[in-house]
Amino acid sequence: LEDIVGRNQHEYQIWHNGGGTFHKSACIAPTALIELGAILHPNSFVGANAHIGSGAIIGPAVTVGQLTKIGYNVALSNCTIGDSCIIHNGVCIGQDGFGFFVDEHGDMVKKPQLLKAMIGNHVEVGANSCIDRGSWRDTKIGDHSKIDNLVQIGHNVVIGKSCLICGQVGIAGSVTIGDNVTLGGRVAVRDHVSITSKVRLAGNSCVTKDIKEPGDYGGFPAVSVREWRRQVARQQRALK
Repeated sequence: LEDIVGRNQHEYQIWHNGGGTFHKSACIAPTALIELGAILHPNSFVGANAHIGSGAIIGPAVTVGQLTKIGYNVALSNCTIGDSCIIHNGVCIGQDGFGFFVDEHGDMVKKPQLLKAMIGNHVEVGANSCIDRGSWRDTKIGDHSKIDNLVQIGHNVVIGKSCLICGQVGIAGSVTIGDNVTLGGRVAVRDHVSITSKVRLAGNSCVTKDIKEPGDYGGFPAVSVREWRRQVARQQRALK
């Protein structure tokens, strides 16, 4: 065991720009900054002028695009990060999704989670957010989309371009979201739901079925904002 550990240690080296640690099989642009305490694992790739913060873990075969900034204590595995992205402190991308089934013995068995999370260009992901890898399709975040802090994005989710996902949003597995969609704070989206492009959801809404028409929505379950306001007004009158 000591011989194996010793050989593995020799395969890691110190990066000249920042003092981070990288595996000899990693491909790193000379202009990349890898801070002390960051670790790049085998076959990872870091593009030109990327910045990897202290404590970040870049897992095996992970790609980080050029001009992308990875914050402190970020954990990347089974994923590709595009160009000019900002991944804030504590983000986890590419871990297994929450998938289980009950077998013939009544035991809970884990479903295989074998695909990737694909993050586009100019994407920003807020602190301590999590984006799961895919199981039957890759999880994808479109170009120019912005994700706030403490957001959970489940496995197989596909989010389009230029979307805004506000804090504490939870998106369950296999959801499909179009382009230019805004999810207000603490919105919840159930699994296997589709939301078309140019939809805005008010904070604390819950999407329980497909939204097929652009527009503003709110409530639990989410309905058009006009209908939601009528529901609130009726409730207020009933209370009086």
